[in-house]
Amino acid sequence: MLLGVIADDMTGATDVALMLNRTGMRTVQVIGVPPAGWALPEADAVVVALKSRTTPVAEAVADSLAACDALLAAGASQILFKYCSTFDSTAQGNIGPVADALMQRLGTDFAIVCPAFPANGRSIYQGYLFVGSVPLHESSMKDHPLTPMRDSNLMRLMGAQAKGVVGLVDYATVLAGPGAVKAGFAALQAKGMRYAVTDALTNEDLMTLGHAVSEHVLLTGGSGIAMGLPQNFRRAGLLPERAAPERLKPPHGRAGILSGSCSAATREQIRAALAAGYPARKIDPMELARGELNAVALADWALSQPADAPFLLYSSDDPAEVSAVQEKLGREKAGAVVEEAFAEIARRLVDAGVTRLLVAGGETSGAVVLGLGIRTLEIGPEIDPGVPWTRVIDGPELVVALKSGNFGAPDFFVKAWDLLR
Repeated sequence: MLLGVIADDMTGATDVALMLNRTGMRTVQVIGVPPAGWALPEADAVVVALKSRTTPVAEAVADSLAACDALLAAGASQILFKYCSTFDSTAQGNIGPVADALMQRLGTDFAIVCPAFPANGRSIYQGYLFVGSVPLHESSMKDHPLTPMRDSNLMRLMGAQAKGVVGLVDYATVLAGPGAVKAGFAALQAKGMRYAVTDALTNEDLMTLGHAVSEHVLLTGGSGIAMGLPQNFRRAGLLPERAAPERLKPPHGRAGILSGSCSAATREQIRAALAAGYPARKIDPMELARGELNAVALADWALSQPADAPFLLYSSDDPAEVSAVQEKLGREKAGAVVEEAFAEIARRLVDAGVTRLLVAGGETSGAVVLGLGIRTLEIGPEIDPGVPWTRVIDGPELVVALKSGNFGAPDFFVKAWDLLR
């Protein structure tokens, strides 16, 4: 293994695994902390998918360190801590505390902070994170039910969570090339700074940054920063050129969509699926909480639909409705009741012959994958930037796409199936 990646949620792990796979690294995604004595799959890169984005800080740190130890034991020479391109977190963490702990474990005192992903509209300028044309705090992320983002300045966001001072490598420095970026890093380190936010507006900027961090043992950021890493290993003679897969042959069976994301992008994708005539049913969390609705009934409904089109089960709703449910049930219970239902629905669907499953939302994807007992995923073709089809390696005969809530074009739910041949 050359590169080890620790991702703080399921869809983020798939996102970064795709980035590496399509740039020529044989990449496998592992679900959860690898148990003691279990050998990691042989690959150029292994991505460990955790469910640590919104867990208690101590748990997130412990799981991330355990994943790091497993990756180092398997031979990784560089560790990437991957979080969302919208820096999903709270003032308490978990990005800062996990990065601090990994820094200590790896014996380094400096790391970059780069959640930029231009292909999905995430850019950084003068240290401010933009979503499309607006600052992060003006985007739909300001109303995220678990990690509402009310600031766009990455130095302040990271500084509130992590130990030490956070500096900036600005866009003019990035444009000047890898040598200038390395000099910028050295200048910040000389001032005692532990983290460097790096501006990035284009893929070319990410390639520059990737080149500049070739000797860093720890990186932190979104999947975009992984774009330039394979070339470092090629320059060192450790990685050959390879083509990315274009199609994935699925097992015979039915197809379905499970959506728990409440992002604006996912809600638009649901509208497109409804317009395309997909049979759909909305899940009311209050009915689940009161016991008026359960996973058995929802799975039965899905399986009773015509098999010539994917069915759609969704709890996605607009921020006002989500807030209303959280006020009645409490934030944790509101999320848990839906995630538990989706996990049980997925088990029943797969047992009944569903072999093609598209899941929207990081928390929902985590619940579904853990509920199905999936341990490893083979990365397949890209549907939209950041979202591939994957094949389950060591579990049920199943192909699955795990979509971050914010990712994908409006027709994502409709066009995804065209890559399965």
